[in-house]
Amino acid sequence: MSKVKQKGTLAETAVADYLRQTFPAVERRALAGVNDKGDVAGVPNCVIEVKNQRSYKIHEWMKETETERINAEVDLGILVIKPNGVGVANVSKWWAVVSLETITRLVEELSVKRLLSSTDRGD
Repeated sequence: MSKVKQKGTLAETAVADYLRQTFPAVERRALAGVNDKGDVAGVPNCVIEVKNQRSYKIHEWMKETETERINAEVDLGILVIKPNGVGVANVSKWWAVVSLETITRLVEELSVKRLLSSTDRGD
C-alpha cells in the first residue's frame, strides 16, 4: 500500500472509530470510483469525506463531497480534514467543513426541535 493510501486509511479509520461512539453502524466504505459515496457510512442521511493531506484543497474537496452526497442520495455531505500537526489521538479536534447553507439548515432544524421539545414539556 502506498504511503498516501496509508495516510488516507489511517484518517478514515480514526474518523469512523470516533463517530462509532455515537453512531454504532458507522463503517469505512470501499472505493467506488465515479459512483463513490464517501469514505465513511452509517451516519444517518449523511456522507462523510475524509482528507489527510499536507496542503488543503477545500474547494476541490467540497465539490467531491457534494458529488458523493448526490451519489448516495442523502441530504448532508461533510468534509472532515485532518489539520497538520493534529494526530489521530485528537480526531475530535479535526475540522468538519460544510457549506453555509448546510449549517444554517442544521441550526434551524435544531432550533425547531428544541422549541418543539420545550413546548411538549410545557415550558
